[in-house]
Amino acid sequence: MSHDTPGSTATAAATSQQGDALENLLHENRKFAPSEDFAANAVVGAEAYAEAEADRPAFWAKQARELLTWNKDFTQALDWSNPPFAKWFVGGEVNAAYNALDRHVENGLGDRVAIYFEGEPGDTRSYTYAELTEEVKKAANAFESLGVAKGDRVAVYLPMIPEAVITLLACARIGAVHSVVFGGFSSDALRSRIEDAQAKLVVTADGTYRRGKPSALKSAVDEALANDGHTVQNVVVVKRNGQDVDWHAGRDHWWADTVEAASAEHTAVGHDSEHPLFILYTSGTTGKPKGILHTTGGFLTQTAYTHKAVFDLHPETDVYWCTADVGWVTGHSYVAYAPLINGATQVMYEGTPDSPHQGRWWEIVQKYKVSILYTAPTAIRTFMKWGRDIPDKYDLSSIRVLGSVGEPINPEAWMWYRDVIGGSGGKKNPAPIVDTWWQTETGAQMIAPLPGVTATKPGSAQVPLPGIAVDVVDENGVSVPNGHGGFLVIREPWPAMLRGIWGDPERFKETYWSRFEAMYFAGDGAKKDEDGDIWLLGRVDDVMNISGHRLSTTEIESALVSHPAVAEAAVVGAADETTGQAVVAFVILRGDAVDSGDEIVQDLRNHVGKEIGPIAKPKTILVVPELPKTRSGKIMRRLLKDVAEGRDVGDATTLADNTVMAQIAASLKK
Repeated sequence: MSHDTPGSTATAAATSQQGDALENLLHENRKFAPSEDFAANAVVGAEAYAEAEADRPAFWAKQARELLTWNKDFTQALDWSNPPFAKWFVGGEVNAAYNALDRHVENGLGDRVAIYFEGEPGDTRSYTYAELTEEVKKAANAFESLGVAKGDRVAVYLPMIPEAVITLLACARIGAVHSVVFGGFSSDALRSRIEDAQAKLVVTADGTYRRGKPSALKSAVDEALANDGHTVQNVVVVKRNGQDVDWHAGRDHWWADTVEAASAEHTAVGHDSEHPLFILYTSGTTGKPKGILHTTGGFLTQTAYTHKAVFDLHPETDVYWCTADVGWVTGHSYVAYAPLINGATQVMYEGTPDSPHQGRWWEIVQKYKVSILYTAPTAIRTFMKWGRDIPDKYDLSSIRVLGSVGEPINPEAWMWYRDVIGGSGGKKNPAPIVDTWWQTETGAQMIAPLPGVTATKPGSAQVPLPGIAVDVVDENGVSVPNGHGGFLVIREPWPAMLRGIWGDPERFKETYWSRFEAMYFAGDGAKKDEDGDIWLLGRVDDVMNISGHRLSTTEIESALVSHPAVAEAAVVGAADETTGQAVVAFVILRGDAVDSGDEIVQDLRNHVGKEIGPIAKPKTILVVPELPKTRSGKIMRRLLKDVAEGRDVGDATTLADNTVMAQIAASLKK
């Protein structure tokens, strides 16, 4: 394939101008203002920005008192005397489980449904707030009877079943620190996390269901605990799919024999606002796992506020569904905690979008009349690939707010989401989309439009939320003007911020606070468009240097997905003798597109050249049947880079489908 290579000074000057054309992708002229009706009934209005700007700590103190019930009021909103270690709501005492459960029952909301659970095989359960409160009290008693006390760590290795939320809230109730390990992780990953946190108890299940087949979990726990030297004293096992399991008498206990048999009388006591709530290990790290530590008061305040504000939550009428697994931070903040703190009704689903059929999610939306849906761009692009005729078969008219999380969303995927899902049934005003940027480390949403205030823009997370000080800076830490890109930083402390890396304060400072003085560096690149709206460009590691031009993988992926034949794309930079790095793209075609070999490849290269500039044209484009994704839906570009540079593919144990790399290798040979 030909490749546009600058061969002279004149050409280099021309390609410099083409590099500037990268900004073209950010010239998004489509804007969608909230409807008058939506704006008039919005939970949070434009005045929140000014109020927060006037006095950020006072703004958060007000939210903390309005959204939470404190056992003991705090005396100071923020103590920033020892940066980067913040203390929020100093002197206050609060119980996360009481705030998520008991107080709603005491306030007469005990009969409201807290969770509608839908199992992959189609089994269902629902819990009212009164029923969920009782279950959590029983679990707290059971864990205490197994020797778990305040400050002890509990490892949680469960599927997306109600027992996962019950376990987290029971830990929070007694002041134990939960450490959830995603059920798709290997026994080695589980072992390293158990050892790092020195967990005393593991809560797991015999297994779960994965695309119609039983999938084991307890066996991985047994492998993780095979060698002596660990700190685990007991393992509690939920019977989920009835698989045979090995049993270690004295150590292993069935959930039914411990939790269900326990007393439902348990008094929640207040814990210090800065008491550790949970550790969550960031995935994909090399070497020692990095345990992100979150504490209680600040985390609860910011997750509850953002959940209410960003999704325009009306808890008495909304049915909310966040599709994230509890093994990821989204499942902590916006499944286990914020919806229950806010007294909302939510859906939990155990399975995948394509089992037993590709309309499974829309069937669930229709069944429970879901009004707020929060999911990842990966899922949206998958649905695009399958075609709109599938969601069109279902009544999705209940949907009034759509959320996106996990990675930047391509403008075309954003528009599909708005028109097909948000505009289902020919709505005059399709549901607004709130594209949210945040991280495991930030604990809660940081950048997102407010659906009753912001004129939304396809592909952009747009503006920092009230009370959040985000900026885009150059290499010297200076704010970039509108129309320019740089590094995404946070300039002021925020309530849900991580309080450190478990057991390693120096690593915390080095990882997040050493790149720019007195600023948290998120590791992400971003641009401000002409309006000052923020566009996320993915990890700084995902920026390629092509002939001296810094090109973002996200922008090239967006250009590819904007082509009518492309459902999904992943771009990596591969070593190249001539240009330093070359753009290599892997694309999945939409269901109705024809793979015409060289013709489609050339068409796609030209399309990228037109959208961005010739410098960004991929040197190689591979049409593949699937992309390598973790079970949380993140594309593992590291493995694609191995393929692009002709290396043996690295560790692929966290992939949702281990056959994907073999399929890609077969495509490459063709």
